[in-house]
Amino acid sequence: MSNADSPPLGQAAGQSVAADRATLADATYRKILWRIMPFLMLVYVVSFIDRSNVGFAKLHFLADLNFTDAIYGIGAGIFYVGYILFEVPSNLWLQKIGARKTLLRIMVLWGLFCAALAFMQTATHFYLMRLLLGAAEAGLFPGMLLYLTYWVPLSRRARFTALFTASIPLAGLIGGPLSGWLMHAFEGVAGMRGWQWLFIIEGLPACVLGVVAYFYLNDKPDHCRWLTPEERALVTADMQADQAAKPKGGGHSFGDALRNPQLYWLAGMGVAVLVGTGGVFFWLPTIIRKAGVHDIATVGLLSAIPFAAAIVIQYLNARHSDRTGERRWHVAIPAIIAGIGWIALPSVQNSIPLSLAMLTLVTAGTFSLTGPFWILPAQFLSGTALAAGIALLSTLAGIGSVFSPMLVGWLSSTTGSLATGQYYFGAWMLVGAFTLLLGVKPKPRTAAA
Repeated sequence: MSNADSPPLGQAAGQSVAADRATLADATYRKILWRIMPFLMLVYVVSFIDRSNVGFAKLHFLADLNFTDAIYGIGAGIFYVGYILFEVPSNLWLQKIGARKTLLRIMVLWGLFCAALAFMQTATHFYLMRLLLGAAEAGLFPGMLLYLTYWVPLSRRARFTALFTASIPLAGLIGGPLSGWLMHAFEGVAGMRGWQWLFIIEGLPACVLGVVAYFYLNDKPDHCRWLTPEERALVTADMQADQAAKPKGGGHSFGDALRNPQLYWLAGMGVAVLVGTGGVFFWLPTIIRKAGVHDIATVGLLSAIPFAAAIVIQYLNARHSDRTGERRWHVAIPAIIAGIGWIALPSVQNSIPLSLAMLTLVTAGTFSLTGPFWILPAQFLSGTALAAGIALLSTLAGIGSVFSPMLVGWLSSTTGSLATGQYYFGAWMLVGAFTLLLGVKPKPRTAAA
């Protein structure tokens, strides 16, 4: 190569420094991923199994306790009353005391309340335990999303967030077969029903995990010993660059979050996400049973199929979102697909293969949008506003989740069919996609790059 073809000395040195930094960044965030993500995913898998195992337990306890679908719907939905009341305070408190103490409190309490469901005898017991379970678990999901903002820059966060939210379909993949097996294998042990053992065996491990979280996690990367000084400096610089890139006017305080109109438009999609997620977990076992599968263990095994597909598609969608820097359409298109799947379900309800196909479409669509969706607030909020905004978004979304299981349970009891409820779930996914595209501004391509 001639001297004329060679890059200037300063340019070559700059390229070398940039390449070295990119290599260090990849290695650092890979280390962070393998250190914290498996544990956070385990925590949320256990959490989601404990909040949704009632969908399997209902297949037996409704008859044992003389409950109706309407009573079940109220109990399923009242979980979110406690949840939404304490989400914002929990996230603001996490910002002050750290994730370790927050997880210890949350996980010990929710494990105890989940196990206590084994001893309910009346509808009032059912409602009270579900309310307390929601109050105990409040703050876990927005808290972990906030926790990731301390460790991972926005440019990489969709993949981390997708891995975390992949815990939801992973909980279905594991929880379905596990719940079906527990109810079958422990039926009659020590004079107790299988559904009672289900709540005890799936609830108490959360208490142990809470203690482990306190000793295993670091609140922030500043002083963690498993990162080198160079790696800590890189993470700090990336976090500062994220803050500098925030659009002016987004605000940093709790009041700024409350006054940001994009957050409320985003809440429409948030309601759809939680309503759709609840629809999958609370009613999927019942839909499979109504399609013609009566053995509880087989219901559990078949319920894993939609969740297995969702895990793969969820990660692929998030990775593509990170590569392109585009978020809105990576949320809206899966939501539309899920909506179509819900609306098509009643027409194939008597066919096991077709019902599973539509449930797979619904589940994959619902969960594949979660990675890009939950990082959208970080595009226009920061600091306390981001902590409060994520929790507020989750709270607003949870309001719809309070009433949806009640409404669908009542409709099921009144009509003797799940069809109306399935149309309701489908409509919410379509409405959510519309509100997102209408009210949330696309990120400028220069900033995404």
